[in-house]
Amino acid sequence: MMTGTIPRAFATPAEMLEVQVYRSPSCNCCLKWADHLRENGFSVKVENRDDLADIKAKYGVPQDLQSCHTARVGGYTIEGHVPAQDISKLLDTKPDARGLAVPGMPLGSPGMEHPFRKHSYNVVLFGEARRLVFAQH
Repeated sequence: MMTGTIPRAFATPAEMLEVQVYRSPSCNCCLKWADHLRENGFSVKVENRDDLADIKAKYGVPQDLQSCHTARVGGYTIEGHVPAQDISKLLDTKPDARGLAVPGMPLGSPGMEHPFRKHSYNVVLFGEARRLVFAQH
């Protein structure tokens, strides 16, 4: 008998892993980014925190790569408005890195949509001693 569900053996990483998002209660773009992840098959849990500095320090997010929210998924740190497709690629390829970051809050990135403007931005793969451009948008 066929059902509408995907057998776990064939499920994508997004369907198997929950994204834990840490955000400031006053930041609405973080909720829009979480919705973007849900729309792309991720399970998302959001935790409001008044101070994110301890989370960013705990997971080794360099100060110049920081943004308004930090997330964890599959052992990686996701900083800022990283597109779901890039997170899926990270989870598929499993590089030796701490995670991905989109520094700042570029217009046009997921959660920062704007009807008339879109900034170009890089998704940065970061680790203990290296960084590289993982994706360009």
